[in-house]
Amino acid sequence: MVVNMTSKIRRRVIVKGKVQGVAFRAYSRSAAREIGVFGWVRNLPDGSVETVVEGDPERVDSMLAWLKKGAPHSRVDDLVIVEEKPTGECVDFEITFDGWESWRAR
Repeated sequence: MVVNMTSKIRRRVIVKGKVQGVAFRAYSRSAAREIGVFGWVRNLPDGSVETVVEGDPERVDSMLAWLKKGAPHSRVDDLVIVEEKPTGECVDFEITFDGWESWRAR
């Protein structure tokens, strides 16, 4: 399947606040799959969460809105959003430990 990358966007997001220990990554994966975006999410050592979201602009914007709201029992204080060039490398949305390797591979 050939993917037209010109119609896709990619954002790397650092989510700051109470976002670890509250199933934020699992809720993020569920939301991303429901919205229809691709990428990954992981905890960072400083207590924040990093995620990469790629897909149609409207869908990525919907995921960014979800990230601002956050998961139940979480508290999102800030989002740091970085625009990146879409790669098309992600074919699902996964919880990772190093940014690419899925928890299922461990």
